[in-house]
Amino acid sequence: MGKVILVTGASSGIGLACANALVAKGHIVYGSSRNLNKIKAVSFKPIELDVTDEDSAKSAINHIINTEGRIDVLVNNAGNGVAGPAYAMPNEYAKKQFEVNFFGVVRMCSTTLPHMIDKNEGLIVNISSLAGLFGLPYQSMYCASKFAIEGYSQSLRMELNSTKIKIALVNPGDFRSDFTQNREKVPFTIKNEKLASEFNAAVAGMEKDESIGSDPAIIGKKLCQIVETANPSQNYLVGKFDQTMVPGLKKILPKSIFIKLMNDHYGIK
Repeated sequence: MGKVILVTGASSGIGLACANALVAKGHIVYGSSRNLNKIKAVSFKPIELDVTDEDSAKSAINHIINTEGRIDVLVNNAGNGVAGPAYAMPNEYAKKQFEVNFFGVVRMCSTTLPHMIDKNEGLIVNISSLAGLFGLPYQSMYCASKFAIEGYSQSLRMELNSTKIKIALVNPGDFRSDFTQNREKVPFTIKNEKLASEFNAAVAGMEKDESIGSDPAIIGKKLCQIVETANPSQNYLVGKFDQTMVPGLKKILPKSIFIKLMNDHYGIK
């Protein structure tokens, strides 16, 4: 029997690929977007949902429960990106980043998990990032929000250990999607030519990596495997080898060398 699954942020990119892959496997899939006009001609069931809004989250989950009688899997994929200097990050940009990437995940879990606990069964898959395992220059708030998801998800696994509810994280590298064009860039207000040049180089570097990133269908395939696994692992690193190997390098290299390698990659000398 197919599982009832909600994928947030399913209008494009990773979310769209995941929803399509799960439908192809015979699951009952709801894919959400803040604007349903962005979801057209899809095989899954579109549902309006803003992860930053409490009432919207409750309405979406209640609709699925009332229609299907249950929700088996929640895939927290909705997210965005902010690029800017950590040393001059306006609070409003930091708060906006966390409201979507972190508190959106917390809100959806807190809305969904009581239903799963009642049935003593379910799966939460939080789409984190490789940037949740190591820092990146000029993506401090994005990294921080993903680091927060890592800690939150580990705590969930501990707290729900006595139940049949599973928690898994997917840590993608760079994948081709609308994420690049939707990234917000904080205005660079520091009067320092060298730092401004490094900021521009780092942003250009991340955009180049994303433009030649992997096909999101790879994550969709991996998600199907996770959904069908009885005991999912805590983390699934997905992407090109030269990116998925970085967390391992962080563990074995001296900190100074690791930081130099990362800075060199992003044009910071």
